[in-house]
Amino acid sequence: MGKKGTFIFLGLVLILAIFFITSYNGFVKKEEQVKLAWSEMQNNYQRRTDLVPNLVAIVQGSANFEKQTLEQIAAARAKATQLLGGTASYDNYTAQEKAQGDLANTMNRLIAQVEAYPELKTTQSFIGLQTQLEGTERRIKVARKDFNEQVNQYNQSVRKFPSNLAAKLFGFKEKEGFKADIGADKSPEVKFNFSK
Repeated sequence: MGKKGTFIFLGLVLILAIFFITSYNGFVKKEEQVKLAWSEMQNNYQRRTDLVPNLVAIVQGSANFEKQTLEQIAAARAKATQLLGGTASYDNYTAQEKAQGDLANTMNRLIAQVEAYPELKTTQSFIGLQTQLEGTERRIKVARKDFNEQVNQYNQSVRKFPSNLAAKLFGFKEKEGFKADIGADKSPEVKFNFSK
């Protein structure tokens, strides 16, 4: 191999090294963005579970609710809180969505019972909490969307040629985002259907 052949070989090695280094760093960046989106979703779920005791306290202080309803909401909150955190995996996401759905359904039952207490619906504490919960539900929707977008961008990088060669070499695999259950249009959310 002559001098020219050596330069060509070294040039190809340099190009491949740059390609693999750039690809690896790109995968790391996208994987971290997925983790960040996952953390933001966890943050919003935590916000929802943190507001539940306030809702229960306001309702308990203003009305005589069935003990069973308040116990159910406490149990649903405890389960949802237990599942917060963990890695951004499809199984963790599915378990959290179920627990958060159960919590939202239980809160909806409690809020439906508030209909019978017009004086409670007009208190400043309840109105303020209602506003916070509505804002939290919107944040959760946005966080789910952002999480799926980050997973999508990461997966495109892992699957596209030639970056898929680097992904296989370095062990980067596709990730799963949120997928609704068959027949489910959306996860339950806390709903305030009465007028202020």
